[in-house]
Amino acid sequence: MLTEINQLPNGLLELEAAQLANVLQGPTLVHLPGRTDSTIFLSILLHGNEPTGWEAVRRLLREYVPGGGNKELPRGLSIFIGNVKAARHGLRRLDGQADFNRVWPGGEIESPETAMMQQVVKIMQSRNLFASIDVHNNTGTNPHYGCINIIDNRFLRLAMLFSRTVIYFTSPRGVQSLAFSKYCPAITIEAGKAGDENGIEHAKNFLDACLRLTELSAKPLRHEELDLYHTVAIIKIPPKTSFGFNHEERTIQFNAELDKFNFSELPANTIWGKVYGNKVPLEVKSEDGNLVTAEYFINSNGKLLNKVPIMPSMLTVDKRVIEQDCLCYLMERYSLYTK
Repeated sequence: MLTEINQLPNGLLELEAAQLANVLQGPTLVHLPGRTDSTIFLSILLHGNEPTGWEAVRRLLREYVPGGGNKELPRGLSIFIGNVKAARHGLRRLDGQADFNRVWPGGEIESPETAMMQQVVKIMQSRNLFASIDVHNNTGTNPHYGCINIIDNRFLRLAMLFSRTVIYFTSPRGVQSLAFSKYCPAITIEAGKAGDENGIEHAKNFLDACLRLTELSAKPLRHEELDLYHTVAIIKIPPKTSFGFNHEERTIQFNAELDKFNFSELPANTIWGKVYGNKVPLEVKSEDGNLVTAEYFINSNGKLLNKVPIMPSMLTVDKRVIEQDCLCYLMERYSLYTK
């Protein structure tokens, strides 16, 4: 399933994400040399509808020798180009495929993709890892932010090089950053919506800066240097529960612009939409997997309200993404001095 190569195929940087499957047979790990053997591992297109990582790589490598430029890469760069088959169709994943960012070592899903990710990690363990970066897009309206899975100053400083907004999470497991956090500072960056020019340029400049770093300091940070949040719960729509956003008569009729709630501290009793029936037809699970729907939401005469103040992230109005992944995550502010 995995192809491993040591140079860019001719003309690859001329292709858009949807065209990569015309040249690449599937997931591909490309190793590019630099002035030092200290290596950055970069994963892109783990979700086929999130092309910003590839667009940033195209722009970045055109400045260096591997892509036609006249500068040598400052350090080694290994690029994992993920779900090119889904990218051909602009989809997160194809029906029947595993989610490429839920099958890394440490997760609970067993699939052919799981074995492939184990192979990728094993290969990269021998390449003097400096850092790991996984590039993603959001389908809803969100700021640019970084994600970490370990509270460690090196990880935080790497994330802050992209944005002062940082999310700490430990669930879901099976994500790339969590797998690589055992071996080097590892982060996920979320660079806004797919196709956004600012997101592409921001990601490209960030990757370039990472290539030039001499070290990642472990010096302690002050809390006021960043906006740090902790993911405490995930919201999913239960199977066979109908929902919509455009005044459709479904079990849940969400507000049409629900994604504008992202990164907003919502007071209790904020209306998320209408509910047909007497229950709260959501599945809210805490970070440790416990069902906590009743702690967060109520059905008040057909209005879906949050019971307590909350801050959502990654809310989307894309029904397919919601069905394949989740509606959103819930966060709280996190202090660096939390014991």
